Amino acid sequence: MNAGLNLPPRPHIGFGQVHHARTRPVRNQFTYGNYFLMLPMRTLQTAAAQDAHAGWMPNRARLLSFHDRDHGDGRAPAQGGALAWLDALLQSQGIADAHGEVWLQTYPRVLGYAFKPVSFWYCFRSPDAGGGLRAIVAEVNNTFGERHCYVLDAPQWGQTVRADKVFHVSPFCEVKGHYEFCLSVNRSDGHDNISARVDHHAGADGMLLHTRITGALQPLNRKTLRHAMLGYPLMTLAVVWRIHSQALRLWRQRVPFFRKPERTGPVVTRSTPT
Repeated sequence: MNAGLNLPPRPHIGFGQVHHARTRPVRNQFTYGNYFLMLPMRTLQTAAAQDAHAGWMPNRARLLSFHDRDHGDGRAPAQGGALAWLDALLQSQGIADAHGEVWLQTYPRVLGYAFKPVSFWYCFRSPDAGGGLRAIVAEVNNTFGERHCYVLDAPQWGQTVRADKVFHVSPFCEVKGHYEFCLSVNRSDGHDNISARVDHHAGADGMLLHTRITGALQPLNRKTLRHAMLGYPLMTLAVVWRIHSQALRLWRQRVPFFRKPERTGPVVTRSTPT
């Protein structure tokens, strides 16, 4: 049963797995342990939050850190940072009622290095407007330094939302078909367990790729930071290494290779009715 996010407004870290499976022309799948940050972005801009979490705050050099300029259009904190970019993006898409908390699920910088294949922005209505999830933005990066956002309008926990694929991610997948997103939260063992599923359907043969990122959310503190650094050393470098090692494996298996097309059109795609 989906309970939705039920977190106190403080930084969290999610420990879980990333699973990826390809169905054709050859079968290939892998599962790795990993972790990610879950950050209450509006709360973290307040002075009270900065006092309460002075031991770990955004935009500070740490072994494990978060920096606003790694997201969106790279706005500095003095310009409102990534949250100001997100608010402008939502306004441009006609979403004017997401004034509640914004939770960002993202990979951190580790030892100053970051690569974020996908980050999820969970945007809520304000409490006086009834609260509840209003939109989700899936912010996707490829290894060519490009970024694209899929805006999921009026999603519900546990339900599938569809968006056309328009962004080149892997040279072993054409830019065609659509994605099916499903974000869900279940509570067990005293933790919110979040699951982000993204399936790529390409053509009449149905699903080509299945990806799922899961994590049990815990408060970000010295204990959980230590577990992240000792249990998953150089995690973001490992993400890039695994991407390239899996690509080499597909190349050796003679999976068709597609060159990256020139980028044209908008950098935002809206969800479509299913």
